[in-house]
Amino acid sequence: MADKHTSGADKKDSNGSLLDPKICEPDECKEEESGDRNLWPRSLARKWIVMLFMGTCFLYCARMAMPVCAVSMAATFHWSKIDSGVVLGGFFWGYCLTQILGGHASDRVGGERVLFFSASSWALITAGTPLLAHLGSHTLALMTVARFLMGILQGVFFPSLASLCSQRVVEGERGFLMSTLQSGTHLGTLLAGGLGTLMLDRYGWESMFYSIGFLSGLWALIVWQCLLKGELTPKVMETKKNSEWSLSRIPWLSLFKKPPVWAMVFAHMCMCSTSYTLLSWLPTYFKESFPHATGWVYNVVPWLTAIPSALVGGYVSDFLINRGYGVASVRKIMQFFAMGVSSMFILPLSGVVTFPAAVIYICAAVGLTTFTSSGVSVNVQDLTPSCAGALFGFMNMMGSFVGVVLVSLSGYLIEVTQSWSVVFALITLVNATGLGVFLIFGGARRVDLVEYSRIIEI
Repeated sequence: MADKHTSGADKKDSNGSLLDPKICEPDECKEEESGDRNLWPRSLARKWIVMLFMGTCFLYCARMAMPVCAVSMAATFHWSKIDSGVVLGGFFWGYCLTQILGGHASDRVGGERVLFFSASSWALITAGTPLLAHLGSHTLALMTVARFLMGILQGVFFPSLASLCSQRVVEGERGFLMSTLQSGTHLGTLLAGGLGTLMLDRYGWESMFYSIGFLSGLWALIVWQCLLKGELTPKVMETKKNSEWSLSRIPWLSLFKKPPVWAMVFAHMCMCSTSYTLLSWLPTYFKESFPHATGWVYNVVPWLTAIPSALVGGYVSDFLINRGYGVASVRKIMQFFAMGVSSMFILPLSGVVTFPAAVIYICAAVGLTTFTSSGVSVNVQDLTPSCAGALFGFMNMMGSFVGVVLVSLSGYLIEVTQSWSVVFALITLVNATGLGVFLIFGGARRVDLVEYSRIIEI
C-alpha cells in the first residue's frame, strides 16, 4: 500500500526497525536534531494539553456569550431581528480574515505566543462588552465592531493549534491532542448554554461577559507566568534545511498541485459546512418538529455525547498509528466515520421519526463528526508540517465561507419547500462528495520537501 510510506517523521522504513542503529550524514543528523528540539518534553506536553483544553473551552464560552445574551440585549436596546443578525454576523466576517495570518505567524514564532496575545485581547474585549454597550447611543454599531474584533482575534486560535501540533507533538500523538481540544469546544458550548443561562436569569446579561472575560484573562496570565515564563519575545522556529519553501514564502499554487492537499482542503470545507448547518438549524428543527419536547434535552445531550466521542476517536487513531498502520489509512478511516457513517444517522431524519429516535440519531451523528479531528483536521500536519498553521488557516477560512453559504441556502430551502428532508439530503450529499474526494486522492506523505519523490505502484 502506498499510504504506508508516510512523512519523514515515520517510525521506520520497509527494511528497518526502531532498534536499528541509525547511520546518516552529518547534515542529515543535524536536521533531525533541530526538528526534535522543537518537540515538547512529555511532562511539559501534559501541562500544555490541559491548558489548551481549558483555553479552547473559554474560547467557545466567549464566542457563545453574545448569542446566549442576544435576546436580553435586544429587549434592553430595542433591537430588531435584523439588528441582532448584524451584530451576530459581525463575528464570522472578522473570523475569516485572520485564519491564514494567525497560522503563518505561529509557524514562524511558535503558536504559544500567538495564542497568548490572542486570548489576552479577546478576554479584554469580552469583559469590556457591557461597558461599550452602555457607552453611548450607538450601541448597535459598537456591538457590531466588538464582535468583528472578537472574530479577528479568535480567528488565529485554531490555526495556531494546528501549527503547535505539527511543531511540538510527535506524529503518533497528534490525533488525541486535536481530539482533546475539539472536546473543549463542546464543553465551552455546554457551559455557555447551561451556566450562562442561569447567570443571565439571576444576575443579568452583563455578568456573563464579565465572568467569561475574567476567566479568559486568568487563563492567559497562567500561561504567561507558568508556561511561557514571562518570555514573549518571538523566536523563529527551527526547521529542516531541506525544506523546499521558506516559511515567509508559501507558494499556494505549487501546494495545490498536489492532489492530497486539495483533497484535504475540499473535504475540510465540506465537513465545516455540514457541521455549521447542523449547529445552526437543529434547535429550530426540534422546536418545529417536536414543539412539546423538553428543550434542554436536544440542546445539551448531543454535545455531551460529542465530548467522550472526540476523545475516543483521538485515542483510536493514535493507537492504530502506533501499532504500525499507515497514517493515510488511519486518516481515511476516521474521516469515513466522521462524514460517511454520521450521514447514515442523518438520513432517517428526513422521514417520520419519534422524538427519542431523533435525539438518538442526532447524538450518533454529532458524536461521529468529531472523528474528523483525527482525520482531515490533523492531515495538514502530515502533509505540510513546515507551514501547517498557514495552510490550516486557509482551510478554516474556506470552510467558514462555505459554511455561511450552506447555512443560508438551507434556510432558503426550508422556507420554499416547507420540509426538512431536503436539508438533511443536502447535508448527506455534501458529506458524501467530500468523503469520496478524500478517500480517492487523500494521502499522508510530506509534500513540502525538496526530495519529495513519488512511489509508483506496479
